[in-house]
Parts: sequence; C-alpha cells; structure tokens
Amino acid sequence: MNVLLAGETFAATTSVAVGGDVLTSATSTNGATAFNAALAAEGIAVTQIGGDRCAAEFPYDLDALARYQAVVISDVGALTLLVTPDARAGHVGVNRLEVLKAYVESGGGLMLAGGYMGFQGMFGTARFHDTPVEDVLPVRCLPFCDGMEVPQGLQASILQPSHPIFAGMEEALPAILGMNKLDFRRDGSSRLLATCHYRGTDWPLLAVRNHGRGRTVAWATDIGPHWLSQDFLAWPLYGKLMANMIRWLAGSE
Repeated sequence: MNVLLAGETFAATTSVAVGGDVLTSATSTNGATAFNAALAAEGIAVTQIGGDRCAAEFPYDLDALARYQAVVISDVGALTLLVTPDARAGHVGVNRLEVLKAYVESGGGLMLAGGYMGFQGMFGTARFHDTPVEDVLPVRCLPFCDGMEVPQGLQASILQPSHPIFAGMEEALPAILGMNKLDFRRDGSSRLLATCHYRGTDWPLLAVRNHGRGRTVAWATDIGPHWLSQDFLAWPLYGKLMANMIRWLAGSE
C-alpha cells in the first residue's frame, strides 16, 4: 500500500545577540518521523512531500494522485496547496483542492490531521473552511482560529469501539495535549468515533465518512508531537491506530 503524506516539515531561524554581534542559525524538523516509522513497521509505504515542497511538488492531477491509496494532509495550510508556482506568477491553473475532492469522489482516501496548520488552524491561517476539501470531510471547519492547547491533557472517549479503526484496541487512548475544534457533520453521512470533553463541550477527535466512491478521516490532533504526548507516541498501539486509519481509508478494512 502506498500513502502520500503532505506537510509535517518545519524550518526555524534563530538569531542570537552576543554583544554587538548577531549570530543566525537555521534548523529543520520533520514532525512525521514517528508516523512514518510506525506505518513502515505495519507494511505501509509513505511518500512524504514536506510543507516547504508542497507548493511545487504536490500532485496537480488525478492521474498523479491515483498512484496512492490514501493521502494524508498534516500541518500544511490550504494556501500552500492553492498557490502553485504558476498562480504565484499570475497564470491561470489548477485548483489542487478541487483535485483532492475529485480524488475522493473517484475512490481515493483522504485524511486531514490536526495541528497549528490543520483545519482552520491555531491562528486561523490553515484556511480549509469553505474549500472543496472541507466538502468531503466528516466535519466542518470553524471560520476562525480553532486550535486549543490543553497541557494538562485530554482523554478521548471512544464512541464506536467496534469500528475497524479500533480493531485490536481494548485500552484507552493515551492523553493528547491539544486539538482543533471542529463541527461534526450531523447529516447522516458521517460517523463520529471519538470525542474529547473540554470546557463543557464534547469536541470531535476522530470522525469518518464515505463520500462518493471514496472515504475520508478527520483526526483533530497531531500525528506526532507536540499535541500527541510522549506517552501517546510511546504507546505500543500508536502504530496500529495510525495504520488502521490508513487501511480503512484505502478500503482494506
């Protein structure tokens, strides 16, 4: 099985003043290291296009996406996918969010994961609200900043333990440290599998949907640090949970 992961790379530039001198350094981080390794251990091959490369390299058409049984969008905003090099140069071109919608409707699997640049985003900058990607999800994005930090931890409530995504899991999920606030699509098209209770509201953590000939998953927290706690990443069933999501998306569960 082949999976395309878009996003999860981060670059940081740090300036340090030492007397009258300023020293600048740059670092890069891949937030999907644990995710990629866990899926590899489950026999699932991941091709990752980092967020810095998505504008130029994310597939432009259905034929290119059809090579993958599932696509995961994680911590990369809608504008990065919309603003292709041609668009930035002022040329009419393809809307890759429309391509993703068509991919699902023709039988593909799409997962949107949470994070600072997931769904609408911590600062409202991910901007998947009112897009073709939102059209196919089991949730709707809120039209404003939707991220919440919960350092004391959130505990998931599993609503449908018999669903294939939870196959082989008879214990509680470890704590998560934050998530995106989402509106579950209560029109009968979707299934809400897990929630987290915070400040009087049960927020969707995991929801799924059959749409057209394909399937979608909304996972409202990270696939890696920091919203997934170290306890979650060290949990023996972390890889199985992630792999079960992918296998369900691909229609093999």
